[in-house]
Amino acid sequence: MAFVVVIPARYASSRLPGKPLADICGKPMIQHVFEQASRSDASAVYIATDHSLVFDAVRGFTDKVLMTKEDHQSGTERLAEVVETLKLDPETIVVNVQGDEPLLEAENINQVASLLTTSNAPMATLSVDVEDVEEVLNPNAVKVVNDVHGNALYFSRSPIPFQRSSMLALDKDAIPVDNFQRHVGIYAYRAGFIKDYLALPVSPLEGQESLEQLRVLYHGHKIKISKAAKPVHAGVDTAEDLARVVELVNEQV
Repeated sequence: MAFVVVIPARYASSRLPGKPLADICGKPMIQHVFEQASRSDASAVYIATDHSLVFDAVRGFTDKVLMTKEDHQSGTERLAEVVETLKLDPETIVVNVQGDEPLLEAENINQVASLLTTSNAPMATLSVDVEDVEEVLNPNAVKVVNDVHGNALYFSRSPIPFQRSSMLALDKDAIPVDNFQRHVGIYAYRAGFIKDYLALPVSPLEGQESLEQLRVLYHGHKIKISKAAKPVHAGVDTAEDLARVVELVNEQV
């Protein structure tokens, strides 16, 4: 299985400025992400950043770093620039690993890439079991449902599938949590589809849910999905998240 990993690393962050360079046990966070991705079966791992400070820090541990434009509106746009710069073949599988997930397991990277090697779908992603009813009801936890063939049917911030008996009865404690899957933000693409995706018109569903992946489903393309092979830890969005990750990394040393 041949694939490459691209890690978008945007410097600006409203909740944690300079996030890629946040120190985790003596290394910048982006280095932890790179090292985790390098443990996968990827033929190459690239970091794509928009800031010279990140670029210079990354050059301290790898030369696989690209400076990209500052005005990209999403990680997917940054990914498209990387695909063009590297002149990747349209059938090359590209795994987009978020630059704020220093605990992402290499097995999960391999898994999402393998979903495309066994199908004709242009895109793939992962999910995990929802742990409690608060997560079911939390709009920041994106839920997903799939068909019998492992294709995503829909992603939503609402609790899907709707549990008719317990939800109509407003009985939160009776909601069967094991009926829900939470989407994990790791994607694999066929390189040629990334540019095609950006050319698709924004869908009404995408705007309403504020979920980019709904553009793909709305226009009739398939997204393969499977439960993550390894546990998935939450990424780093806040100083509190960073402290939690530092504690977990210290425990692993």
